[in-house]
Amino acid sequence: MCQSCGQDFPRWFGQCPSCGEWNTLVQEVQRPPRLCSGSNVQHPMSPVVDSQLPVSITEVDFNIEEREETGIAEVDRVLGGGVVSGSVVLVSGEPGIGKSTMMLQAAEALSKKEIVLYVSGEESAKQIRLRAERLGTLSKNLMLFCETNLFAIEKAIEKIKPKFVVIDSIQTIFREDIAPAPGSVSQVRECAGYLVRIAKASGIPVFIVGHVTKEGSIAGPRILEHVVDTVLYFEGERHKQYRILRVTKNRFGSTNEIGIFEMKSKGLVEVANPSEVFLSERPKEASGSIVTAAIEGTRPLLVEIQALVSPTKMVYPARKATGVDFNRLSIVIAVLERQAGLKLSASDIYVNAAGGVRVAEPAMDLPMALAIASCYKNKPIDSQTVAVGEIGLTGEVRSVNQIEQRVKEAEKLGFKRIIIPKANLKEISKTKIDLTPVSSLREAF
Repeated sequence: MCQSCGQDFPRWFGQCPSCGEWNTLVQEVQRPPRLCSGSNVQHPMSPVVDSQLPVSITEVDFNIEEREETGIAEVDRVLGGGVVSGSVVLVSGEPGIGKSTMMLQAAEALSKKEIVLYVSGEESAKQIRLRAERLGTLSKNLMLFCETNLFAIEKAIEKIKPKFVVIDSIQTIFREDIAPAPGSVSQVRECAGYLVRIAKASGIPVFIVGHVTKEGSIAGPRILEHVVDTVLYFEGERHKQYRILRVTKNRFGSTNEIGIFEMKSKGLVEVANPSEVFLSERPKEASGSIVTAAIEGTRPLLVEIQALVSPTKMVYPARKATGVDFNRLSIVIAVLERQAGLKLSASDIYVNAAGGVRVAEPAMDLPMALAIASCYKNKPIDSQTVAVGEIGLTGEVRSVNQIEQRVKEAEKLGFKRIIIPKANLKEISKTKIDLTPVSSLREAF
């Protein structure tokens, strides 16, 4: 069975014929699950009696899902306002990024009202207690259970009846009626599906912590992301203090929201003003730098776009993008060559969104173009200027969405001028910041 895509084969292959990955096929013994003592697992061929019948959609009881706040505002923002009853949330990220720290803090905040069961298959109770002492997350309602047997975890849930359950991590949990070792495709898939059934049947929200492979994908088959309701990805560099919680799937809310944290000795601290944080180390009077207003979900963020243009003697010049869309960067460079007359074919170009945030929206076209032209001409852009706008192939500057939120964020942080598409001018109400509407790239220059 391929440990990357989950496809099974009757014999071994060096390269998986399904996903193309090398050395990922591992032998797994397949056998029908047996009925385990103390569990309600049935043989696949056992008859199942279901008294439910199909009903009309108009007769389905409909109530707006009530959400339970986690006590951490940034987590609630990403989840869409809180945790939905019976939902299953997958939290993934690189080792050491702070997944367990965040989940322990969230579990402590939730345990102020109700009982929370924290299941750990990787650490002992003493290790978790030491972390809790450091984070100050000691609560009588926070119940620890160091166990990897899924059926023992189910018994604990039935006995304690917690309000929330945290599983840390899914790769260590196993079902005793399945032959492969914990962490294999079969175990991860079956355990995740079983936890989903428990959550839906009992109405208890379950948080599942998942590991990330060297390539950055969630370890185990992709089906793990399909069976859960919400997928949260914790990103950032371990050597830097800022962490970004990004949602890539959410059945109960938007998939564009992000939460921003700062890692300190007392754990993860919410960042109240991320725009100010991202601009705190911005150089003054430096060419190739400009501030732009990006939108992440409902939150406007001011981010610095940096560009470096360096002559090269190589036949194929380098084009590198960090935090911005590489395809849009390629289009912007081509437009600058054709419409603005900049000779960039003999130069290496590097574009970066400072602060580790990713802003891959069309509104970043104009800031990228201005930053590249500024570095190419070695002419600094006014440090009090913000720019947003999409660039078309003929050099026109097109409108962007949520322009009023972008303008208000720039005004709040004290910027004096913002370059915007002319088509967006009518959408903006009274403001103190100087609006500079442009309809083409030449006007912006």
